Amino acid sequence: MDEKKKPLVGLAGVITLAMATELNDQVSEQSMPDISGGLGMSHDPGTWFSSLYVSAEVVGMSLSPWLAVTFTLRRFSLVVPVLAMIASSLIPLTDNLTLLYGLRLFQGLSGGFAVPLLMTTALRVLPPPIRLYGLAAYALTATFFPNLSTSFAGLWTDLLDWRFVFWQSIPLCTLALLLLWYGMPREAPKYERFRLFDWRGFLLVLFGMGALSTMLQQGDRFDWFNSPAICVMGLISLVCLPLFVLNEWFHPLPLFRFQLLGRRNFAYGATTLLVFIIVSLSSSSIPAEFLQVVAGYRPEQVYLITLQVACMQLVMLPLMAVLLNKKWVDSRIVSLLGMAFILTACIGNTFVTSVWNRNEFYLWQTFQGLGEAMIVMPLLMMSTNALIPAEGPFASALVNTPRAVAEAVGIWLLQLMHRWRGSLHSDRITDQIGRDRYRIFQGENPAFQHQAPLLPNGMPRAPGSLEAFRAQVAKQTAVLTISDTFFVICGIVVFLMVLVLTLPQRTYPPRIVFVKK
Repeated sequence: MDEKKKPLVGLAGVITLAMATELNDQVSEQSMPDISGGLGMSHDPGTWFSSLYVSAEVVGMSLSPWLAVTFTLRRFSLVVPVLAMIASSLIPLTDNLTLLYGLRLFQGLSGGFAVPLLMTTALRVLPPPIRLYGLAAYALTATFFPNLSTSFAGLWTDLLDWRFVFWQSIPLCTLALLLLWYGMPREAPKYERFRLFDWRGFLLVLFGMGALSTMLQQGDRFDWFNSPAICVMGLISLVCLPLFVLNEWFHPLPLFRFQLLGRRNFAYGATTLLVFIIVSLSSSSIPAEFLQVVAGYRPEQVYLITLQVACMQLVMLPLMAVLLNKKWVDSRIVSLLGMAFILTACIGNTFVTSVWNRNEFYLWQTFQGLGEAMIVMPLLMMSTNALIPAEGPFASALVNTPRAVAEAVGIWLLQLMHRWRGSLHSDRITDQIGRDRYRIFQGENPAFQHQAPLLPNGMPRAPGSLEAFRAQVAKQTAVLTISDTFFVICGIVVFLMVLVLTLPQRTYPPRIVFVKK
């Protein structure tokens, strides 16, 4: 093969690696009940099993660009799939909790290492005229893989075996290893960078980001600041993160170059990508939660609504790359239209009721699929258009680390809605039942579809009738809470629309300029 085309094979390997690690994260998160049962974990250890992955992923995304430059893209990218395969292959084979936590940390690190590699490699090997197509591949990790994960979760847990939730990454990582070995260019490592290694920054990001992500994920279970552990983690993140920014600003070889945030478009991209990850919950996690909790669906039955969005990304992302390469297209307008589509979908989903099923979501998922591609591609174009290849690793760290933190923020937001709005709706429904308590006693001509749980003498109408009534109250509470969550997402989308109208400057597609000598 032509030596000039080999890096494209390496880029394909990084894309395959990113797919494997992203599916490790998303599929395992959606299959946690089956994984916990298979590994013999109770609820609390199961929450730590999920939390450790995200915390390790945040640290991995912070360090990945620096390690890739120091050890070279080739050497570092060959280590990442091996690390992912070892962790993924061993997790289903042990029930030792300490070993499980350690393997999950390694799995999270491999996921954190892989995604920044994709952006770094795309910015390095692709010339400006086709850079947007490489960024479309990166956009798959934010829009395609999260929506595809429900399909794999249903396939492994309902049709095959829960162990394949982890073993699915082995063939993908093997293919990635072969493509990387063949396509990645050979370079000399830069071990002299270790003499200037930012040890203070590493320790600050390790403790600061780790404490922040863990606090966001475990705070609701520990009752937030009524827990000493949460108070300690909050204090650690409050002290470490400002010191980290200050240290990186003046360090000669930083992990993060915060000076890049002085560019308006890059600052817009780094900020908006974090918020966009939270908004994308409205097309994946929230509808799936409704169908599982309210309609009683299994992942095998849920996957069609998320697969719809995933398949649309395969068409829309390349189409957006072609469209944005036109000089007359304003990326801000495209992004604004995408936000309008998602706002429409979220408004439609706020009318959710307890009788909704999968069919009611298809229309709104179509708007979601259109909107996500129209937001993320202009976002990547505006934030990376003025970057040179040497700035790629710093830009990758600044863009991807907040993205990993956004995953923890999304978990916190859903838990917050369940706690505040769920408690409110539960109290109001229970209070209404108490005010109109005679409706729960059976009359002479009860409606067959809504039979009262109690007989006129106050005894249960049938065995389990009170439990069924309590389940109906919980179902109505879940419906109202999910509706409120869509309202909150609507508010976040409106905030994004204000940002795109005020912050970024007009961006033109990159071109190669030839200068006559």
